[in-house]
Amino acid sequence: MAQIPEQYLDEDGRPPPGTWAPAHRAALRIVTPIQSILAVEAASGILLMITTAVALIWANSPYASAYEHLWHTQLGLSIGSAAFERPLHFWVNDGLMTIFFLVVGLEIRREIHEGALAGLRLAALPLAAALGGMLVPAGIYAALNAGRAGSAGWGIPMATDIAFAIGTLTLLGNRVPSTLRVLLLALAVIDDIGAILVIAIFYSDGVQVASLGVAAAGIGGVIAMQAVGIRGPGLYVIPGLVLWIGLYDAGIHPTLAGVVLGLMTPVVPWRGPSQSARLQHVLHPWVAYGIMPLFALANAGVALGSADLGGDSLYVFAGIVAGLALGKPLGIAAASFAATGMRLASRPDGATPGGIVLVGMVGGIGFTMSLFVAQLAFPPGPMLDTAKLAILVGSAAMVVSGLVFGRISLAPRPPAES
Repeated sequence: MAQIPEQYLDEDGRPPPGTWAPAHRAALRIVTPIQSILAVEAASGILLMITTAVALIWANSPYASAYEHLWHTQLGLSIGSAAFERPLHFWVNDGLMTIFFLVVGLEIRREIHEGALAGLRLAALPLAAALGGMLVPAGIYAALNAGRAGSAGWGIPMATDIAFAIGTLTLLGNRVPSTLRVLLLALAVIDDIGAILVIAIFYSDGVQVASLGVAAAGIGGVIAMQAVGIRGPGLYVIPGLVLWIGLYDAGIHPTLAGVVLGLMTPVVPWRGPSQSARLQHVLHPWVAYGIMPLFALANAGVALGSADLGGDSLYVFAGIVAGLALGKPLGIAAASFAATGMRLASRPDGATPGGIVLVGMVGGIGFTMSLFVAQLAFPPGPMLDTAKLAILVGSAAMVVSGLVFGRISLAPRPPAES
C-alpha cells in the first residue's frame, strides 16, 4: 500500500479528524500523483525556457556551423554489410521522443482509470476546453493557408506544451489556485490524445501494410508477456523495439510505439503501486529534465536569417502565430463557457472566468508538440524554419500575455488557501 505523504497526516501519523481512512487513501491515490506531476512539469517548463534561449543564441552565433554539424552527426549500428545510421537529430526526434510519448501514454492511461478523465462528468469541462482549443486554431490556420504551399501545417497550432504552460503558471505564484493547474493538466492530456490521433492519421507516410505485421508482432509479444504475468518493465523493451521497427518500416511515425506501450501498461496495482504508476514515477523526471530539453536544444535553434517571411511562408507564419495566440485562448475559453452555460459541465471551485481565460492563454504555448508536428508537416528548408520561428513567437507571446493577465486578473491568495 502506498505511503500517505506527511503533509496529510498529523505528528502521530493519523489522517485529519473525521476522515474515513480507506476513502482518504483512495483520494490521495489521485491527488498525490497530480501534485508530483505538476511539480516536475513546472520545473521542466523553466528548464525548457533556458534551453530554448541557448538553442536560439547558439544557432545565431559565430558558432552556428557547430550547432548544425552536431545534429547532423551520423550515429547507428552496422553488422557486416547491413547498417542503420541516422543523424543525431533523428535519434532525438524519433528515438528519445518515443520515451516522451510512452510517458504521455502512461498519463492518459492513469487519467482514464482514476484521474480527471475517469468519468464523463469529471472530463466534461477539460474535454470541451481541449476540443475548442484544437479546432479553432486549426481552423484559423487552414483558413489562412487554404490552397497554399503551407496548407499541411494545420496541425501545428493545435498543441499545448504542458511543461511550459505549468511553468508559466508557477511564475504567478499563489495567485493560481490548484484547480486551475489540474484543469490545465487534464486539458493537456486530452490535447495530447488529439495530437497523437492527428499524427497517426494525417502525418504518417504512405502505410506499408506488410510492415504492420511486424508492429502487430510487437503488440502480440506485449500481450503474451502480460498474460503469463511478466511484470519487469525492462523485459518489455524487446517487443517495444519490434513495435518501433514495424511502425518505422510501415511509414507510421515510430514514436507512436511509446503511446501504444503506455496505453497497454497495467494500471491495476499488484503488490504495491501499479506498473503504470511506477514507470511514470521513474521516467517522468528523465523526460522532463533530459529528453524534452534535449529536444528543445535540437529543434528550437532557428537561424533567423533562414526564415522566409514572404510568399506562402508568410501565411504559414501568420497562421501559426494567430492559431496559438488567438485561436487557442479563444477556443478554450469559449468552449469552456459554452459547456458550463449549457450545464454540460460544472466549473470547479476556484476556476473563475478570469482563471479559465488564463488557462486558455497559457494553453496557447505550443512549443514541444508544435515543433514535433512541424517536423512532420514540412521538409527541412525555409518553410520549416519559418514555422519554427512562428511557434517560438506565438508561444513567447502567450507566456508574456499569460503572466501579465494573471498578475492583473488574479489576486494573491492567503497562504492557507494556496
